[in-house]
Amino acid sequence: MSPEAHSAPRSLAEALRARDDSSLAALLRSRPDLVTPVPTDLTQLATRAGTRASVLRALERLDRFALQTAEALAVAPDPASYDTLLGLMAGDAGDPAVAGALPRALGTLREQALVWGGDDRLRLVRTAREVLAPSPQHPSPTGLGPTVREATSGMSPGRIQEIVTTAGLPSTHDSVSAVAALTALFTHRKKLARLLGQAPEAAREVLSRLVWGPPYGQVTADPAAHLRWLLDRGLLLPTAPGTVVLPREVALHLRAGRAHRAAEPLPPAVTPAATHSARVVDATAAGQAYTALATVEELLKEWDEGGPAVLRAGGLSVRDLKRTAVALDVSEPVAAFWVELAYAAGLIASDGEADERYAATPAYDEWLEQPPAERWVRLAQAWLAATRTPGLVGGRDAKDRTLSALGPGLDRSAAPEVRHRVLSLLAGLGPGAAPDAESVLARLRWERPLRGGRRDDEEDLRSRLARWTLSEAELLGLTGRGALSSHGRALLGAPPAADPGPSTAGAPGAGPSTAGGGHGADAAPADAAPADAAPADAAGTGAPGRPLSGGPGDKLPVHRHRVPDRLAPPSGPEQAVAGAAAARLLAPLLPEPLDHVLLQADLTAVAPGPLRRPLADMLGVLADVESKGGATVYRFTPASVRRALDAGRTAADLHAFLTEHSRTPVPQPLAYLIDDVARRHGRLRVGAASAYVRCDDDALLNEILADKRAAALRLRRLAPTVLAAPADPATLLEGLRAMGYAPAAESAEGDVLIARAHAHRTPPRTAPEPVPEGPPPPDATLLAAAIRAIRAGDLAATTPRKPVGEPLAGGELPRTSSAETLATVQAAVLTGDSLWIGYVNAEGAASQRVISPVRVEGGFVTAYDHTADEVRTYPLHRITGVAELAED
Repeated sequence: MSPEAHSAPRSLAEALRARDDSSLAALLRSRPDLVTPVPTDLTQLATRAGTRASVLRALERLDRFALQTAEALAVAPDPASYDTLLGLMAGDAGDPAVAGALPRALGTLREQALVWGGDDRLRLVRTAREVLAPSPQHPSPTGLGPTVREATSGMSPGRIQEIVTTAGLPSTHDSVSAVAALTALFTHRKKLARLLGQAPEAAREVLSRLVWGPPYGQVTADPAAHLRWLLDRGLLLPTAPGTVVLPREVALHLRAGRAHRAAEPLPPAVTPAATHSARVVDATAAGQAYTALATVEELLKEWDEGGPAVLRAGGLSVRDLKRTAVALDVSEPVAAFWVELAYAAGLIASDGEADERYAATPAYDEWLEQPPAERWVRLAQAWLAATRTPGLVGGRDAKDRTLSALGPGLDRSAAPEVRHRVLSLLAGLGPGAAPDAESVLARLRWERPLRGGRRDDEEDLRSRLARWTLSEAELLGLTGRGALSSHGRALLGAPPAADPGPSTAGAPGAGPSTAGGGHGADAAPADAAPADAAPADAAGTGAPGRPLSGGPGDKLPVHRHRVPDRLAPPSGPEQAVAGAAAARLLAPLLPEPLDHVLLQADLTAVAPGPLRRPLADMLGVLADVESKGGATVYRFTPASVRRALDAGRTAADLHAFLTEHSRTPVPQPLAYLIDDVARRHGRLRVGAASAYVRCDDDALLNEILADKRAAALRLRRLAPTVLAAPADPATLLEGLRAMGYAPAAESAEGDVLIARAHAHRTPPRTAPEPVPEGPPPPDATLLAAAIRAIRAGDLAATTPRKPVGEPLAGGELPRTSSAETLATVQAAVLTGDSLWIGYVNAEGAASQRVISPVRVEGGFVTAYDHTADEVRTYPLHRITGVAELAED
């Protein structure tokens, strides 16, 4: 046997066995389902890599051109040469772009263990071929039909001989040779061209309608003459009564050798729609970041004493979402975004009480104490990692139930990846460049095409996720005017953007790229994204097609190919570093909180910017917010002043507060308002009788009793200065205030009760965990341990042995007597040889191991276990037998 033949792998397991550790690590990293649980050896790894579920998941991680390459291999002979594959992808005329990109795509398929073998014998794994090869039930995305051999498998030998004779070939003695002769005719370009040159014009029109798929058509029991001409020569072959198909060999000839109508070797460029100054982008994004912080604070302040009730099925009711939208002065979809953002950041949760309500968590109080830039980073990082999708709120689930904010059914595993990918594409543009949204969607569709050519719900969701990402990033302040800000770039872990200058700023496709995918955010990633279906040029449905009667109507590296990685989301320590960098860039751009307001004579106060928290909190009690924007306008009313007095403030406190924090003199109308409300505040005292009213001024009590509006309170006089009512104190307080009085509540001891707002908090809660899309990628430590275990297990399974005792049947553990086992192990200690042992653990699980014994004593053998890569001790009575390893 030649060295070349000996080195050629005969199976996927042998191909994996020839890989180095870095190549195996790349495989397990890109297909994490293969490492859970860790395979015992490379044979088991190859078996798992060929299972249908794993292959489908791997195909969904291919970009469009890599998927097209796999589809071409599925319709090529098995095995196929590299030249055959290149012909199917580039056609007879050739395509330099396809020829340049094919090594990358084939390297991706090899790295993903979807293709194995050398350039002369490329093999697509069997499961992938079954998934991608054409069949009547599952048409190929290429639009090709079955081969001549497959289409004639159920045809009678006589009919096959008739077709061969009519096509101008000599008859044969059997069907197999007849089919082979017909296949040879259809794959010979010149001979088939001569045959097609004799076809009627209507027959050629029929072929042109089927050539790009679907390859199936319908005919009547008595087909037209031009159809009969095609059927008699095998250019159309019957597959079922009334159904015919165009053989694959004929279609490839008519396509000039192309498997696809249009190969797409290069990713579409992300083009900018507009270019702004980087300073303007950062300033705009910082302004929106401050608005995001203010909005979340306002939302949590609205729910500070206990928010809306939790629906029985979970989430907010439609009415509560509308009420929240009105309070925040935003639309309902935007309100749903802010609510979900606060929930993802762990700032709100359900309180878990019997009357369950949403409320702020203790983490909210900690968040408020952080600097503004750090608070923003926490919100932005929570949004990037969240799988909950606010854009789905108001839609319907699979059971036609409305999806509510904070409710179940909003998790979409693809959301974090789509968000990060969209922002990475923005990072690949020049600084200040805002992308064209359609070019972003086109790029994402190339990176994760749709298998089968369908535009199903999952694809539609990915497109909507991309659009939502662009709008939500603007709301959150990651982007400004559509362009990625400098603090947004830092949050992604991307390097700072260099100013490209006038010649390149805003140029279409700005950013590094190469024919093979290139580096950077605009590169074509090998693992770009899951292919949810096949290219848009693929075949249509696969059912029998249109009625046809009625007239014309250099050698590739096998294991060391590496494709440029995309910008990976920062995690762990990298995430903390990226967050700190983003906070440093954002902090100087945020407005400094002010310690003053401007009081005006119309009982309003203007805050020309953000206020420091103590000032903002006190002003929020003393006045009502009238309008927001660049400046906030507060209005003083009798009710708002009474609210401050109820909170324990005196008139003197309020005058001193306003004098200290106003850059303008306190207007006389405001001073009169405070004094007037304070003078009347507390003259009436309400306590529990059920409730009572007492006042030193009996004339005031007479006035209340005479007021018709007090009839509902059912007051009666107990003493000249005391009235009693059957209502509870809170109802009596509200009733008297509605009549225009300013009563104060008092305790059982007669002291005035201070009505401070009660901040309701949930018990400690953790932020919701994102729902992962499949198994998480293994880290470096797990990869190293897994590869070590697989290699050791493979050594134990494949190392040649010479048996001790009875000869071993295939796959059996060695069986030796206790005396033979002890003698062999003791000898190995002296000689330093390795042994193959059968071992049964305490749970009864049998395994085979390769060990190097170190010592034997007390019924135990201490040895270095090559399978576990560590020194272990084994009870001799659990060793079923031993076998010495062969010397070679």
